[in-house]
Amino acid sequence: MNQLQRIVIEMKSGELVIRVLYRSKGESNPGTKARTREVTALAKSGLRDALEALGGDVTMSGTSGFTQRQDTLVALPRPDEPSEAKAAS
Repeated sequence: MNQLQRIVIEMKSGELVIRVLYRSKGESNPGTKARTREVTALAKSGLRDALEALGGDVTMSGTSGFTQRQDTLVALPRPDEPSEAKAAS
């Protein structure tokens, strides 16, 4: 089973670049259709989770820049929904 660790999204002059960091058993080789499907599924799942999290409480955790800005948003679990840790126990 693959475990998603990080998704980084970049918008570059008309293209969308998504970098996906994950742990894997290493069963699929780079450049194969299986690997492409595997990473695409992880990215879709992670993006769905991120969009859902943005529907709850979001806090600004870091900012930088003056005219070119980079802000970091942190979406915290909603208190009315069980977290994965609580759901597993």
